Amino acid sequence: MDDLQFANSRKNMVDCQLRPNKVTDERVLDAFGSIPREQFVPRSQRAIAYVDEDLPLSGGRSMMEPMVLSRLVQALEVQAHHSVLVVGGSTGYAAAIMARLADSVISIEARAQLVEKSQETLVACGLDNAVAVKGRLTDGFAKEAPYQRILIEGSVEAVPDALLDQLSPDGLLAAVWRPSDHPVGVASLWSRSAGSFARKPLFDAQVPRLDEFRTKREFVF
Repeated sequence: MDDLQFANSRKNMVDCQLRPNKVTDERVLDAFGSIPREQFVPRSQRAIAYVDEDLPLSGGRSMMEPMVLSRLVQALEVQAHHSVLVVGGSTGYAAAIMARLADSVISIEARAQLVEKSQETLVACGLDNAVAVKGRLTDGFAKEAPYQRILIEGSVEAVPDALLDQLSPDGLLAAVWRPSDHPVGVASLWSRSAGSFARKPLFDAQVPRLDEFRTKREFVF
């Protein structure tokens, strides 16, 4: 496929996958319409970069399907002055989208090869307000906290306090919540409420689970 074909695929993604599925924020639509998704997948997958499903990547990671990602981004209501943390950023696509909306973006990923790929692609796209770093996903990146917005790119059984504590007082965290006994995940927002954190359900979503966010099982003897 050439650049024109990819541009047409990108437009079709916005018009046929995002707009019909309650994505109405023009800033979000413009971000998805301007970031070359094909650059963030292996060359062998570029022809299917814009399909409406999750794309498997190396190291057990995946790229979240555009509709779910766009609705999570829209729910976060990212503003131009915000600092954003993307957790499980894989090859950097979600970070690139956020970079179009926010002041600064950090994408944290545990796989060194994915961090390298992500940083190279972000630079190639001219996004100098986003950076990829290597680290444990459940630890976040406290060095640059607090963040006004945090996005976890995958489903989780629980969100650790270490991440929630990196939110600013009025911050929001978005992820797909899926405990082990739930057949379907629920896209959700976490925010501070009465000295703790509350989860607000948004919509059902089925995306791959991040292994790092599985809860530890207790053995009963």
